[in-house]
Amino acid sequence: MIVRASLAVLLLCLPAPIVAQEAEWLVMARRGWSYELRETMVGRDLSIPVRISGRALLRADICLLGEAPRPETRAILDAFTALLGHVHGRAPRLIEAGEAQDCLESAQVLLRLRSGSAPETGMSRDIAWMEARFALGLPPRHDWTAIAPAMAQTFFGRRGAVTHILVEQAAGAGDAADALYFRSILIEELFQAFTFGMDILHIDAETPYLSKLEERPLRMARPPRPGTPEYRRALLGTNPPALCPFDILMLHAVAETPVAETNGPDFLAFIAAEFADLHARAQATMQDARFAPLLDPACRPIGG
Repeated sequence: MIVRASLAVLLLCLPAPIVAQEAEWLVMARRGWSYELRETMVGRDLSIPVRISGRALLRADICLLGEAPRPETRAILDAFTALLGHVHGRAPRLIEAGEAQDCLESAQVLLRLRSGSAPETGMSRDIAWMEARFALGLPPRHDWTAIAPAMAQTFFGRRGAVTHILVEQAAGAGDAADALYFRSILIEELFQAFTFGMDILHIDAETPYLSKLEERPLRMARPPRPGTPEYRRALLGTNPPALCPFDILMLHAVAETPVAETNGPDFLAFIAAEFADLHARAQATMQDARFAPLLDPACRPIGG
């Protein structure tokens, strides 16, 4: 009742466009950040607790594995770490290690880059190192398969959480659509890894997107073969190619919340109670030219 009463007072103080936007954005936050995690890996040590907190990687650094980042990849990595530094007060370091055993102790995010080559062998080496370093309690035998051109998995161990990201980058010079596609999948995996937001179904193709997490079903009678330019162009139409204003607000919410877990009602109540401040912070952040490569101007704008 106290939260509802304070929220009612807050709504009276906000301009009408922000009040309307708040209701819509809170619904979006509930869809992406209110969920129960179900264990699906057979044989994992279930005595290891799982706590979803977007702040778990607050002091984490990023270890770059596999291929060296291409200039386009590096530009996104630099912009995203700068954004995290602006929001959290500390930017993750990018450690180019090549292999997991060369990562620093502070690396809680392992990012393996590839350009078409089969990544399973390197991925298995990465996760074996993660098991030894973080005591993940994984089953002794498990086949690690790359089921998508980009994927992120967070593991919870007795010595902390660690995230593994596998992302395909361009093998060489491509067209504008290719560049947009590879930028899009890298931004999406980084954003989800550092916020723990879940995919959100977007049905109405005529409604502008509110979040990078939204995904529109791909309906094609004959879907193109994965890995082809046609496949990449088709996927580009299923969600925004970069972050939306809502996503920037959620980054600030994750950074500033005092609650222990960011996938439940307490986190949503914090967003509701602090919406005016979070809204203002997101608006200011989006004015910083450093973050322009990460933003999609076609998203629903702040105040719109």
